[in-house]
Amino acid sequence: MSTHSTRSNPKGAGGRPAGAADLGSRGIARYHQLAAVFRRHIETGVWEVGSQIPTVVELALSYDVARETVRQALGMLADEGLIRRYRAKGTFVTGAPRDQIWCQLETNFLGLLQAREGAQIELVGEERKVGIAGTIEFGVADGAYRKLSRRHWRDDQPYMIAEVFISERWANKIPRAAFTSKTALKLVADIDGLAIADVEQIMTIGVADLDASVSLQIPLNAPVAQIERYVVDADGILVLFARNTYRGDVVRLNIKSK
Repeated sequence: MSTHSTRSNPKGAGGRPAGAADLGSRGIARYHQLAAVFRRHIETGVWEVGSQIPTVVELALSYDVARETVRQALGMLADEGLIRRYRAKGTFVTGAPRDQIWCQLETNFLGLLQAREGAQIELVGEERKVGIAGTIEFGVADGAYRKLSRRHWRDDQPYMIAEVFISERWANKIPRAAFTSKTALKLVADIDGLAIADVEQIMTIGVADLDASVSLQIPLNAPVAQIERYVVDADGILVLFARNTYRGDVVRLNIKSK
């Protein structure tokens, strides 16, 4: 095992390593933020596999946090198998994050139709003839909807939970098998006789509430990406509405300017 150390990281303002994240954000526990910073060090090779990382005291000084905050952050990485502590030797990087940042958030119609490679869809619940609670940004609400509660998995890890509302006028035209095999948009795009006039989506960044924490197997207040998708027919009726919550550690969004 290499004993290369990264303790000589250049310092920026306030004694933090140059380019270090500001841990003053509200709503997310500091040790979660710090764990994300450390995890990124491993992902990018700043902390190489086999290398010794700075001590708790050095990290606490560098990031201007309490030593216990550093210990909690390192504990998360240890639980993930990324680091290991050796008595009288120090803490070493033992592995890289497993296939993180793989879930590309699509911004075009064709991309939204495609299921993710290696993904599985679990139908958690189904309700009939319900309304949509909350504000609707696009389209006019139909009289009643079929509500599907779904959870998406990849490599035995849940990465997204969704509430999918489909107009009851069309829901019975969808084969049952499609509820666990097709993306939300494809569920309605494949219905004969339904003309889709517009598709809109809104993304916000938030933190996991209790339900998302349990369903996605992530800490409470961990970062998540929340996507609302709207599908409107030729008459302006909202035929599909989906609320999707993605784990923040597996998603990315690329937008081409041209």
